[in-house]
Amino acid sequence: MEAGFPVLQNQGFVNEIGKTYTRLPERVKGDVDKTLWGLSQHSSGLAIHFYSNAPKIQVRYTVTGKNFGMHHMPATGVSGVDLYQINCDGHAAFCFGTYSFKDTIVYTYDNIKKDKYHNYGYEYRLYLPLYNGVKWLEIGTPEDAKFEFIPLIDEKPIVVYGTSITQGACASRPAMAWASILQRAVDYPLINLGFSGSGRLETPIMNLINEIEARLYILDCIPNLTYNLENEIEDRVCNAVKLIRSKHDTPILLVEHGGYSNGGSDTISYQKYVAANKRSRAAYEKLIAEKVPGVYYLTKEELNLSPDSRVDYVHASDLGMQQQADAVEKKVREILHIPVGTISTTRPVTQRREPGTYEWLKRHHFMKRTAQERQPKAVIIGNSITHYWGDNNEKWKNGEQSWNQKMKPAGFHNLGCGWDRVENVLWRVYHDELDGYKTDKVVLMIGTNNIGMNTNAEIVEGLRFLLCAIRQRQPQAEITVLGIYPRRNKEQLVKDINIQIKQMAEIEGFQFKDPGLNLLLSNGKIDEGLFTDGLHPNEKGYQKLVDEILK
Repeated sequence: MEAGFPVLQNQGFVNEIGKTYTRLPERVKGDVDKTLWGLSQHSSGLAIHFYSNAPKIQVRYTVTGKNFGMHHMPATGVSGVDLYQINCDGHAAFCFGTYSFKDTIVYTYDNIKKDKYHNYGYEYRLYLPLYNGVKWLEIGTPEDAKFEFIPLIDEKPIVVYGTSITQGACASRPAMAWASILQRAVDYPLINLGFSGSGRLETPIMNLINEIEARLYILDCIPNLTYNLENEIEDRVCNAVKLIRSKHDTPILLVEHGGYSNGGSDTISYQKYVAANKRSRAAYEKLIAEKVPGVYYLTKEELNLSPDSRVDYVHASDLGMQQQADAVEKKVREILHIPVGTISTTRPVTQRREPGTYEWLKRHHFMKRTAQERQPKAVIIGNSITHYWGDNNEKWKNGEQSWNQKMKPAGFHNLGCGWDRVENVLWRVYHDELDGYKTDKVVLMIGTNNIGMNTNAEIVEGLRFLLCAIRQRQPQAEITVLGIYPRRNKEQLVKDINIQIKQMAEIEGFQFKDPGLNLLLSNGKIDEGLFTDGLHPNEKGYQKLVDEILK
């Protein structure tokens, strides 16, 4: 709270409540009922992200509530925390911490191994309690360990408004709430506005939601509207959607009641959720008939929850949370055009392979912000060969003369990140580096860091996947994929991959260029005089590449 910048992730209204572990601003306290206000003081969905290379991490905090657990939900979910470690290839690992629930709750994470790339440690994400408020919290590491908070992520969030199931009942630990599972899957900020017994599309909350510039609004309130008259459900859904649409053109996803676990044996339970979903569906069809744009719908059948998905008749177990998250994720990926494939090159991830040189996330946000400010005529996307080719704030630069003399006058903006692979660029494209402006040209040169990690076919398929994502975001642009540049002792392998890349580009309607041929000798080997290390071109090498790229 004394960092000098916001460090709580997934929190709305940061300017008002950014130094408390709460979810709603004080100004609405008199507009909502006492129960909902009390629930808004719980830290569900909030997280703290940081970097550390500590071999041991300890978290200490106190909570506002007297009870650590509930009769149907364990203390680890109600009042516990959850720590996830993101390695330098962007893959998450769950950290188990021994814990003690006393006046001060303590979680201890020990025996943390080193990352395979460097000694700068990992990114961590600490998820806070679902059904308790946090009074104060400390993260402890050994004095000689590195520790750095990650500032509030500068991206439009997904906003989820719902019931106790959205808040997290009855997950065994905070990160297993379905909204948090969804957040980790799509890796966007996600503001959890789930409130037990509430979440009824109340006007004060809808007005608050309308203050948030989101990339998607998810309304999952039907489970707490089953008591309402049928026409009131329809009116509330329509009014909520129209209220958002009066101010935003952001997509809205409506979620049906997932059913009750005893729906197959209890007539009243069955009739309640069937009737509620009937009116929810009627509201959606009415909105579509009125041509309200950007409204989507997720049915009970798509949720596909089973009797074993719940702890009691309605509240989700970890199994149910995962099932709901999977179903919502599938729909979200369709709405936001962020598909994933089955191989690593088609599954977007972050990376942090050389933090001693630069911080990847920090550079991503810098490139995104400056692109939106500059509105460039052309962008070039790539790895270190692009990153260090002028137009950057890094100490290490190559080819600065050719960039300043030719690329810069041609209007190019540099979207290169050192040590990137195809899947890392896919993450960057999904996270807005090509949004907020229209460009005439997009040049892509990526894939060399996948060699040795993936087959030729996997690299080519990843490029196809990535190029389609680029086209989705910049449909007016001329999109060119460059052949992978040759590298020492891999000249024939690169040549074979480039033949396949060219074939793919021709089939998919993208331009293909292979300027790397200019870096080869007549015997097919690289010209060592054009490289710094057999991989990265020097100034002479860039001079051999630039004219072909600009042709």
